[in-house]
Amino acid sequence: MGSVAFPRAGAPVRGYPLPTHVGGGTAKASPPPTCSSGFPCKLRHRLPVADVVRVLFGGTAEDPRWTVIVEQVRLPRALTATAVGAALAVAGVQMQTLFRNALTDPFSLGVSSGASMGVAAVVVGTGGVAGSFTGNLAGLGRLGVVLAASLGAAAVLALVLLLSRWVQSAVTLLVIGVMIGSAATAVVGVMLVYARPERAQQFVMWGLGSFSATTWPDLRVMLPVIGAGLLTALLTAKRLNALLLGEDYARTMGLNVRRSRDLALLGTSLLAGAATAFCGPVAFLGLAVPHLTRVALGTSDHRVLIPASMLAGAFLALACALLSQPPGTDSVLPLNAITSLFGAPVVIAFLIRSRRGVQGVAS
Repeated sequence: MGSVAFPRAGAPVRGYPLPTHVGGGTAKASPPPTCSSGFPCKLRHRLPVADVVRVLFGGTAEDPRWTVIVEQVRLPRALTATAVGAALAVAGVQMQTLFRNALTDPFSLGVSSGASMGVAAVVVGTGGVAGSFTGNLAGLGRLGVVLAASLGAAAVLALVLLLSRWVQSAVTLLVIGVMIGSAATAVVGVMLVYARPERAQQFVMWGLGSFSATTWPDLRVMLPVIGAGLLTALLTAKRLNALLLGEDYARTMGLNVRRSRDLALLGTSLLAGAATAFCGPVAFLGLAVPHLTRVALGTSDHRVLIPASMLAGAFLALACALLSQPPGTDSVLPLNAITSLFGAPVVIAFLIRSRRGVQGVAS
C-alpha cells in the first residue's frame, strides 16, 4: 500500500496517535497538518458525517485525512471501548455471583495487579537475567508491554486456580486473591522506587487506562480472546443461576461446584486479563455495570443479565471514551477519572431509587 499523501505536518496529534502501519502493510501514514497550537487545524471541526458513513461502508472520503482518522483512529478506539466495556461488565457479573459479594469486581483476584507487575518489570528493566528478559520485552515496544501484562495476569491466575484446589469456601478464595493482589502491588511499588522518573511516569500513564492506543493488529488478538470469554459466560448462565442460592444448594441439584467455579474464574480472568493487557486497568465498569443492569431490569437471571450487561458495559465504555477526549480540544483526560466521576453518581442514584422503590412496595 502506498503512503497516504498529506500536506506538510507539524507535531503529532495529541490523543490521536496515528499508527505506524496502515492496514497491516508497511507504508507509514503522516499526521494531519497542525496549527500553531499543535492540534490539527481541521480537526477542530466535526468530520463530515457523509464521509464517515462512506468510509465505514468501505468507501473513501473526499479528504484522505478523514479516511485515515476514521479507519486507523476512531474505529479501532470504538471497537476497543465496546469490547472492553462488555468484557469487564460480564466479568463483574460472574465475580459478584460466584462470591455472592456486591463489592467484588473482575480485578478482585489480583489479575490487574499481576498485569501491573508485568508491565512494571518491563518499564523498570532492572539488570541481571530477569533484566535481560524484560529488556527484550521492552525492545518490542507496545507488543512487549502487552506480553508482559498477559504473563503477569496469567501467573496470578495460575496461582489462584492452584490454591482453589485446596480451598472449599469461595469467600476464603476471594480473600486469598485480594492478598495476592496486595502482594503484587507491593512488588510494583518496590520496582518503581528504583525506576528512572521518566519510566515511572510511563507506568503511571499506563495505569490511568486508555482505549486510544489499540491498533488493528491488537484487535486481531484481543477480540478473539474476549469473544471466547463472553461465550464461556453465556454457556455458564444456568450454572451461575444455581450458585445464586449458595454452593450447598447447588450441590443438591447435582452441580459440580468446583468445576463451575474454575470455569467461571477462567472466563473472568480471560476477560479481565485481555482488557488490562491492551487498555490498562479500567476502573468502575466491572463493579458498577452489573448493579445498574440488575436495578434496570429487576432480575438476577443470568440468561438475561449477561447479555444485558454486555450492552450496558459497551454503551458506558463508549460514553466514557467520548468524554475522555472532548471534541474540539487538544486535551486528553484520564479514562479512569472519567469512569469514576461519571459512573459513581449514576450508580448511587440508581441504588437509592431502587431502595426507595422496594420500601414503597413494602409499605
